[in-house]
Amino acid sequence: MGKQPVKLKAVVYALSPFQQKVMPGLWKDLPGKIHHKVSENWISATLLLAPLVGTYSYVQHFKEKEKLEHRY
Repeated sequence: MGKQPVKLKAVVYALSPFQQKVMPGLWKDLPGKIHHKVSENWISATLLLAPLVGTYSYVQHFKEKEKLEHRY
């Protein structure tokens, strides 16, 4: 009982370098998709953005106050 070689067929997937539409549905109607996601999850979006905006505005105010500190 010897071993007999079995020929296997390999499937190779490749993307053509000339292919322009790799993910056409991803960029289609992007503002509409973003609006839909935010309107569905506005509470989560608010809880994410409020601390970011608050921190950014605090840092900007602090930097401006520090710049003008020498005038007093």
